[in-house]
Amino acid sequence: MSWMRWRPAMEQALYAPDGGFYRRPEGPAGHFRTSVHASPLFARAVARLLVEVDRALGRPEELAFVDVGAGRGELLSGVLAELPDPVRARLRPYGVEIAARPPGLPSTVLWTDTPPPGVTGLLFANEWLDNVPLDFAEVDGDGVLRYAEVDRTTGVERLGEPVAAADAAWAGRWWPVRRPGDLVELGAPRDEAWAAAVGTLERGLAVAVDYGHTLATRPPFTTRTGFRAGREVPPVPDGSCDITAHVALDAVAAPALHSLWTTQRDALRALGVSGARPALALASTDPVAYLRALGGAGEGAELTDPAGLGGFGWLAQTVRMPVPESLAGLEGWQTLQS
Repeated sequence: MSWMRWRPAMEQALYAPDGGFYRRPEGPAGHFRTSVHASPLFARAVARLLVEVDRALGRPEELAFVDVGAGRGELLSGVLAELPDPVRARLRPYGVEIAARPPGLPSTVLWTDTPPPGVTGLLFANEWLDNVPLDFAEVDGDGVLRYAEVDRTTGVERLGEPVAAADAAWAGRWWPVRRPGDLVELGAPRDEAWAAAVGTLERGLAVAVDYGHTLATRPPFTTRTGFRAGREVPPVPDGSCDITAHVALDAVAAPALHSLWTTQRDALRALGVSGARPALALASTDPVAYLRALGGAGEGAELTDPAGLGGFGWLAQTVRMPVPESLAGLEGWQTLQS
């Protein structure tokens, strides 16, 4: 067997130029379903948020929409279709993705592999951080926290060297463990990736959406898993499947910014997405409109289901701007200490 730590194994499996999972032509939609794929209501809600960001920023001459982890541009296309003309005319949309630019995107979309620096607007990362590679560790029988090592071809694991001082310090602050067998998902690379992304905003709002947890709700078992062709599979890092793990959203948050942790259910409801059924009276006065509204209610219910997509965490952070109108009413906004 050929042993390596999980972070480089994930890096190769997901992003290697010669066969990484995210280089495949079918894109993420060929293997799993995100909120973007579930309903156009998600893009509509993000478009509403972008309009509110624009208003809170004083309608800048150029407004950026930065879609981090853009896949094949599905969210970008959906948001552009929902924007009013005056906003679209000032918009500079960016798709941030390592894969090649997909065909059919509007010519106004700039495709890049890193977030553009010095922009003003909305940076939105939907299910990106859970694919930022990271190491995993376990407390051994002597109480020593050691890196997990994996064989790339089989997914078999073993314990390796004790974790480095920086990872031990991260675990001590964000994921304290004590007993033999306790597991840690060492999230410092995600913290660094998010800080770098937020740091590209001159002014604006940064939003990360992912399955996640905070210090009070750390999972007792690993959240690492794989997906292939719509099915959950063992996370073997051979390039044949997606490999993902939930995000420590409190650790990720960039310091010294006004910030909110909330659920997708609450965020989307604040942005006008509802799973409520239309009034039955509409069926007799306008059957077509009733069926359309009924379909939308079903999609809204899926996006806000607390046991499914509605259970995603939203981390929102403002950079030199007021809180957008719809999100301002949500509880929990606080300015983080640096």
